[in-house]
Amino acid sequence: MSEKKRPVYPFSAIVGQESMKEALILNTINPLIGGVLIRGEKGTAKSTAVRALADLLPEREVVAGCPCGCEWGRRDDFCPDCIEREASGELHSVTVPMRVVELPLSSTEDRVAGTLDIEHAISTGRKKFEPGVLAKANGNILYVDEVNLLDDHIVDLLLDAAAMGVNYIEREGISYAHPSRFILVGTMNPEEGDLRPQLLDRFGLAVDVEAEHDEDRRMEIVMRRMEFEKDPEGFREDHEAEQEAIRDRITEARAIVRDIVPGRDVVHAAVRIPLHLGVDGHRADLTLIKAACAYAASEGRVEVTPRDVVHVSKVVMPHRMRRNPFQDSTLNTEELDAWLQSTFGKD
Repeated sequence: MSEKKRPVYPFSAIVGQESMKEALILNTINPLIGGVLIRGEKGTAKSTAVRALADLLPEREVVAGCPCGCEWGRRDDFCPDCIEREASGELHSVTVPMRVVELPLSSTEDRVAGTLDIEHAISTGRKKFEPGVLAKANGNILYVDEVNLLDDHIVDLLLDAAAMGVNYIEREGISYAHPSRFILVGTMNPEEGDLRPQLLDRFGLAVDVEAEHDEDRRMEIVMRRMEFEKDPEGFREDHEAEQEAIRDRITEARAIVRDIVPGRDVVHAAVRIPLHLGVDGHRADLTLIKAACAYAASEGRVEVTPRDVVHVSKVVMPHRMRRNPFQDSTLNTEELDAWLQSTFGKD
């Protein structure tokens, strides 16, 4: 008998932390944004929000029985097993929900990347792949709690897969590659150390969360949590209407964002902000445009404006500010606000 799933705290019931919730939703609308890093002290609903997001994720059509979750209709991205099965006419599709796949801190390289059965390959001449976390994460959200505490070689695996959209394994001269496109979500407590700059820049968005200091809102957080622990199913039923509204918003936005074409004024805004802040490379420029388009779509608009770029800049730019090991990587929000308002007008 399968174990009954533990009820998850509703995303819509999380009090405050609007930037964190918006960053997660924007990535769900447009996975090409590049994921989100959530930084904050313990007990600020970081893990709760990520796990709660699973209840809002849309469905996707995949190849039935594929351990790598190959997307149906994208033959160029099929894993070797799906290509072989297609040749014999064995493929059919199935609709499954997107999900949150968690990467444990103690994970080994084989558990993350997967393994190849060398003896089976030598004796039969056929590759036998045992999928790892990166196979399960394909088309889903890959969640890493305490991402700043990961071993360096595991971080390198994530970087390579996130950058290429492919997980490549080679053992004893035998290689295997499968698609691994995922939304990378990491949470961390800055008190426990920072991330390597290479990994920081790979996150499309970053948000800093703090504990609630308003007395009334703090009371509301505690009372909601107590209600959930007392009657999880009843609490979820009370918030189902709000949950459904967010699901509909995400579904509609995912359809809208495909048709949004940013104009030159939007591209101009997305270029001026990184230039003003002295950010190297073009990843920030592209992320600003993708996030602005997702934000416009979340508002039900098919037209994106420079003010959308300004709106998302505060979650796109902060983690890209590091100059050298002796400088702070945080963004001077007051200085940025003043410059944005003088350049683009009040958001």
